[in-house]
Amino acid sequence: MPRPKKTRMVSAYPAIVAFVPEGIAIRGEVFMSVEELEAIRLSDFEHMDQETAAVMMGVSRHTYGRILNNARSTAAQALITGQILRIEGGNYELRSPGGHRRHQGGRGGRNGRGL
Repeated sequence: MPRPKKTRMVSAYPAIVAFVPEGIAIRGEVFMSVEELEAIRLSDFEHMDQETAAVMMGVSRHTYGRILNNARSTAAQALITGQILRIEGGNYELRSPGGHRRHQGGRGGRNGRGL
């Protein structure tokens, strides 16, 4: 029996939940979890190192690196193949401005990875 996944902390639910290619026929869709988007935000938008970002999300550095790699792979797949990128699901809690936890995430999602 696999170990249960630890809840990941995210700063906010994304304001934009889908990106759709324009000017081409849609070739399907891929799914990114909310915590995968948070990993991209922390590393690529906020320019945090992985150790600091892992602490912000409440996971180990190794787990953070794996989440980030999955997120980048999903984004690349959507961009290269012209698929819709949907952001939904995952196992996360919202971190309030004061640093307190607010449970939000739902398990599941439709990406087939159990996220």
